[in-house]
Amino acid sequence: MVDLKSQYEKIKSEVDAGIQEVIDNTAFIKGPQVKKFETELTAYLNVKHVIACANGTDALQIAMMALELKPGDEVILPAFTYVATAEVIALLGLKPVMVDVEPETFCINVQLIESKITPKTKAIVPVHLFGQCANMDAILTIASKHRLFVIEDTAQALGSVYTFGDRSKKSAGCMGTIGTTSFFPSKNLGCYGDGGALMTNDDELAKKLRMVANHGQAIQYKHDCIGVNSRLDTLQAAILLAKLPHLDAYAAARHQAANIYDQLLGNHPKIKIPARNPQSTHVFHQYTMQLTGVDRDTVRKALADKGIPSMVYYPIPLHQQKAFYNPDYTDADFPVTVELCKSVLSLPIHTEMDEEMIQFISNNLLELVS
Repeated sequence: MVDLKSQYEKIKSEVDAGIQEVIDNTAFIKGPQVKKFETELTAYLNVKHVIACANGTDALQIAMMALELKPGDEVILPAFTYVATAEVIALLGLKPVMVDVEPETFCINVQLIESKITPKTKAIVPVHLFGQCANMDAILTIASKHRLFVIEDTAQALGSVYTFGDRSKKSAGCMGTIGTTSFFPSKNLGCYGDGGALMTNDDELAKKLRMVANHGQAIQYKHDCIGVNSRLDTLQAAILLAKLPHLDAYAAARHQAANIYDQLLGNHPKIKIPARNPQSTHVFHQYTMQLTGVDRDTVRKALADKGIPSMVYYPIPLHQQKAFYNPDYTDADFPVTVELCKSVLSLPIHTEMDEEMIQFISNNLLELVS
């Protein structure tokens, strides 16, 4: 699904030099590369603060802790997303309130959000799924009207840019109260282990986020709030520093691959290619299409037999997961999510793909669905 080895070989000298510098200095925790990476990502995103942490799931937890959400508070999120988004909400004793998604972009359906708001609702977590932003114009308007926090889950869309109705532009993760992201190796900006970050334009909130991520302390041994231990390793920061200057080129390569897929697959009646939100650039963390009139899992197995990987993101809706069972939810509440879980299929898409690879994958897929 991704070719991290070939990507590494192209920037080997930069990555190796960064790693060697950390080893030479032996500042493996909170080394200078961490602060430098935060500074450079801040400039790239045009946001006031970036706070590095250990992973994207931690980022979501730190955000909710810093906002002082309390057990029983309700948090609205899409039903079609990776489990981490809901997992953190439940872990903190909050109540995940699921909303169906739009059939085109797969992002949260903003028309359904207000019907889920109660006096206990405190936050909305829009997930910028597969590489493009949710409808942030509407989400921010709803949040302002009801005095709700907005925590953007940007794990799959770092580098995407959203254009508001007034034509102003902001980077994914930099529009709400707090943005969160992941640097898992397969992400568009991925390290060689785990890593994550939070983004905010609020100075006081940034201080609180740093405290929560560092055992609740701003001054060593003075703990002003309950916190966690969530750090980005210096080695990972060095790798991210080497890769960040290439992020736009990586997105362009993925977009080019997606365009070729579109041309080859877009006219088949059983294949629905990914839609683009006209208000958001798409960095194509995944190329996720829908299959109709064929058995998705049979097609996937046949592709694997030909040496072609594929993935299903996601095969089981959140409301059907045992960990999130809620008797008030039925499949009828989430018709789009249920259908997507049956029909979506993600094809390989990464920075090292060429037209011959995409042609091979597409031709084999077309044979299987014809």
